[in-house]
This record gives sequence, C-alpha cells and structure tokens, in this order.
Amino acid sequence: MADLLLNALINALFAVVEFVIKVVLDLLISIDRTKRLSQAATGSDEIIDVPPDPKPLPPAAQRALAEAEERESARQSSQDHAASGTVQAS
Repeated sequence: MADLLLNALINALFAVVEFVIKVVLDLLISIDRTKRLSQAATGSDEIIDVPPDPKPLPPAAQRALAEAEERESARQSSQDHAASGTVQAS
C-alpha cells in the first residue's frame, strides 16, 4: 500500500515537473517567434524604449522660443532682401 502511494506521489511530481518544463519551453519558443516576426517586420530585432510624451514648455520658455523664432525669421527675410537686391543690381 505504501509502495503504491509512493509511486503515485512520484508520478504526480514528475507530471508537475514535466508541465513546468513544457510551459517554460513554450514561452521561450513564443519569445523567439516574436523576435523573428519583429525582425521581419522592422528589419531589426533590437528592443527600444519609447520616449515619454513631451512635457509642455513653461510660459517663459515659450516666450523665449517665440522670440528666437522671430529673430530667425527676421534674419532670413533680411538675407532674402539682400540677396534679391544683389540680383536686381546685376
């Protein structure tokens, strides 16, 4: 009787170990297939981090950016006027 109970316990233990091994192998196979699919879709199997959403600029930074863009557009327009004046004079 004890021998039969011991065999049942050993069989149950091996069944649990076998189940865990199958789950781990299935998981590894799934990960490998996902990497292969991503490589086929993107050309790279590198995993990258997606940057977080950008935070809005504080009002002072927005004003400074607007002033810098204004200066840049004024510089561009003055260069365009100078270039067009040179062309007309030729």
